[in-house]
Amino acid sequence: MYIRRIICVAMILAAVCVADDKKPQPAAQPAAATPAAVNSQDYLIGDSDVLAINVWHEAELTRVVPVRPDGKISLPLLGDVQASGLTPAQLQAKLTQQLRSLLENPEVTVIVQESHSKHFSIVGQVVKPGSFDLSQRITVLDAIALAGGFRDFAKVKKIYVLRIGPGGKEQRLPFNYKRVVDGDMTQNFHLEPQDTIVVP
Repeated sequence: MYIRRIICVAMILAAVCVADDKKPQPAAQPAAATPAAVNSQDYLIGDSDVLAINVWHEAELTRVVPVRPDGKISLPLLGDVQASGLTPAQLQAKLTQQLRSLLENPEVTVIVQESHSKHFSIVGQVVKPGSFDLSQRITVLDAIALAGGFRDFAKVKKIYVLRIGPGGKEQRLPFNYKRVVDGDMTQNFHLEPQDTIVVP
């Protein structure tokens, strides 16, 4: 009798194990997507970028700040600090130097949390006019391709690029699509942040 009970218990346990094995297992969750990291070695901070400033053991100074249109950020104790035109490493060194008179051995980290300054626009007779990312170097011809090409009545010999030059002066750079596709690549220059391509 005792042996039969042991056998019955063993059979019940085996059945339970089999049932558990047949239960649907939860699907593996994909890893959360993370934004592409900005290369801190050569990335130049620009207007509208969002920076994460971390000062070790100083919660009051650790914060996320936008770069204002004048190229500056505002921080407690330091006030307005020029950020535009510097790499994150250069800004980090600058903040560390300024904090040395206020803190003992400050440790500062600067991360570009959101990049909004590196873009160009294309307007006029293209399929997809709008603003596009300029995190990589591209030419005018590349930009036209990104915008889906020309509409039917585009004046491809009269395209130009509006660029803000030194001192805020606006420059108008011509681009003749016909000459470029025929092999004259002298006009197929690289775009700069804030450029606007006009396709009449």
